[in-house]
Amino acid sequence: MASEVTGHLRRLVARRAEDSLLARGALEIARLEYPDLDPEEYLRRLDEYAERVRGGTAPGAGLTDRVLTLNRVLFEEEGYAGNLEEYYDPRNSFLNDVMDRRLGLPITLSIVYLEVGRRAGLAVEGVSFPGHFLVKVPVQGGALVLDPFDAGRSLDEDDLREQLAQVYGDDPAPSVTQLLGAASPREILVRLLRNLKGVYLRRNQLEKVLEVMNCVLAIAPELAAEVRDRGRLLERLECLRPALEDYQRYLELVPDAPDSDQVRRDLIRIQQDAQRIH
Repeated sequence: MASEVTGHLRRLVARRAEDSLLARGALEIARLEYPDLDPEEYLRRLDEYAERVRGGTAPGAGLTDRVLTLNRVLFEEEGYAGNLEEYYDPRNSFLNDVMDRRLGLPITLSIVYLEVGRRAGLAVEGVSFPGHFLVKVPVQGGALVLDPFDAGRSLDEDDLREQLAQVYGDDPAPSVTQLLGAASPREILVRLLRNLKGVYLRRNQLEKVLEVMNCVLAIAPELAAEVRDRGRLLERLECLRPALEDYQRYLELVPDAPDSDQVRRDLIRIQQDAQRIH
């Protein structure tokens, strides 16, 4: 099933249909855990939420009223909330689980928000903010930044600086403005997968980590660090020839990387080990 999921993800990305990639991609990722999942059931539910948002907004309503209606439907009527008690539960990363349980991470709740908002006609965008995924709605002269993990609360610049301080500590942090660029569906799916990878690493479930990394590289094969890290994981799993291929690919992608000499030494060592085994 894992290979089937990566194949489907490659085809989704190749289609370049950005308007359908995010929800379908997230549901495809969920099939790693739920192979019989029917994506159409959850896509229909997103459509139904959006219809309620449109129906609950007065004709000619302004942006603020439309956002408030979206918040009401998702967080008051449906009860979506951040899962603070079980933050590292892998179910928080699977969109079907999030929609069934109404609990999730900042990024998965943002995916729901983005998909419903888009269907309801709002120009809502994802923001890959350090440490905490957010969404924004462009407004004249800036953007309305919202936190779906906190019931769609509007965040001002002080709130965003406080979030940066939690990530950077005493180190210099980039300006808030620099970090509010719109994240593409592909970037959002990669961040979702990296979160899931971290959850499985915490649990030392290395085979599941490998499945997730394969999905990352199905979506973004140019991510050199992910290629290298998959090679290291394959080496730990004693899959030497695939590890060798990943190290070689990493050096092709970034021949002058700071760790290129170490990777070359690893490559030579694995070649020697593979020869001894065979």
